[in-house]
Amino acid sequence: MLTLAVDTSGLTASCAVVEDKKVVAELSTQHGKTHSQKIIPMLKTVLSMLDKSFSDVDLFAASIGPGSFTGLRIGVVTIKGLAYSLKRPVCGIPTLDSLAYSMPDFKGMISPMLDARNNQVFTAFYRKINNKLEKITPDLGIPIEEWISYTVSYNEDILILGDAVPLHYDMLYDKLGNKLICAGQSIAYQRASATALLAEEAYYKNKAVSAFELEPIYLRKSQAERMKDLKGK
Repeated sequence: MLTLAVDTSGLTASCAVVEDKKVVAELSTQHGKTHSQKIIPMLKTVLSMLDKSFSDVDLFAASIGPGSFTGLRIGVVTIKGLAYSLKRPVCGIPTLDSLAYSMPDFKGMISPMLDARNNQVFTAFYRKINNKLEKITPDLGIPIEEWISYTVSYNEDILILGDAVPLHYDMLYDKLGNKLICAGQSIAYQRASATALLAEEAYYKNKAVSAFELEPIYLRKSQAERMKDLKGK
């Protein structure tokens, strides 16, 4: 089975092809144009590298959030359109699940964290043992101080990754010291290969949906919506 996945949930635009549990191609960039300008050319490039076309894809997948409102919409709409036109199934994979999945086994907690602005993060907590990922909490949109409270309650080492880490690292280290471990740069950000691998697993568990059913996870309203609400009070 050939799976094509995108992740446009953050600064990185990433696409990947997985075939029967094997990553056969991946392309990622954080440079230049917006995701809306980049993602289709990237998809065409990654397929052409394999002498494949969109019609060869059996399953489409997208990272569905939380993350950038605009980025998520671009990725989800792109995959919905391709899947609908080709009458293929789709799988939506939570962004935080993909990030945690990319981590090696770890004796402690794994917590991806994405910048949600205003000293808040999108996050969740996981354990990974024998390459099996266990999700301890649901996806959360919380102040960074509340994230610290979660880690104190677990009383164990914690591996962190994601675009919020550089923004809050100094303060987190002051609070947690050597309990805090940062993932390496090469695996610290969103990768569509993880999304594709998780989508393939989900497909075989009968969790694929139609193009119409694929929707992003936002966790909270956009900045524009929140400002509108404030003006209406």
